[in-house]
Amino acid sequence: MIKTFVSIAIWVCSVILTMAVCFAIFFFRVILYPFDKKRKIAHMQGFWWADCIIRLNPYWKLKVNGLENIDYHKTYVVIANHQSLADIIILYKTRMQFKWIAKESLFKVPFIGWSLSLSEHIKLARGEYSSIKKAYRKAAEWLRKDISVLIFPEGTRSDNGAMNVFQNGAFKLAIREKKPILPIRIKGTHNVMPKGSWIFKSKVSISITVLPAIDTAEFNPGDFAKLRDMAFVKIAGA
Repeated sequence: MIKTFVSIAIWVCSVILTMAVCFAIFFFRVILYPFDKKRKIAHMQGFWWADCIIRLNPYWKLKVNGLENIDYHKTYVVIANHQSLADIIILYKTRMQFKWIAKESLFKVPFIGWSLSLSEHIKLARGEYSSIKKAYRKAAEWLRKDISVLIFPEGTRSDNGAMNVFQNGAFKLAIREKKPILPIRIKGTHNVMPKGSWIFKSKVSISITVLPAIDTAEFNPGDFAKLRDMAFVKIAGA
């Protein structure tokens, strides 16, 4: 019963915070429209939003490792394994500027989707070749503007915490645009809630580990599978 009441309180507070961050993003988008063309200020609103959600959840114990592996003056193709919607929250703890490649359905969720659109993140419809092509073309445009792009190369969330095979798109993109791959390992978020339930589990240990970047300068376009497998091994072994 206590877990139920606590979970309700967490969800209510999270909804209020998500509404607040949406209004903040809208405000800065309007006020700074001519000056912040990369929507960096809008993206930064996610930092305090994530901090608040993490702090208000008494069941989450988060550890962030490897921030020294981020050069904030460089542009990356950031890849991370995907276990839960909580991944989106904790990845803001890197304090990096990036554009998500996110599934189209998220853009339709009130406040969350509006925030994604206002910050000009990248929409992707799964299984639609034209949408995939358009999303990666947009990702390349952001990389050329020195904004990193964050991709979940598994394509979908893992059901049990074990990593699914990586798809090729992120690695082809990194080689083509000559940008380093920045691998991130996420652990524990699949335990945040049992599948099909909205009740939070108690005392979940979560960690996010930023691994050393992989330089792609020496990779040829046909080497994407080698780069993909290298990144998979790095994350799986973290």
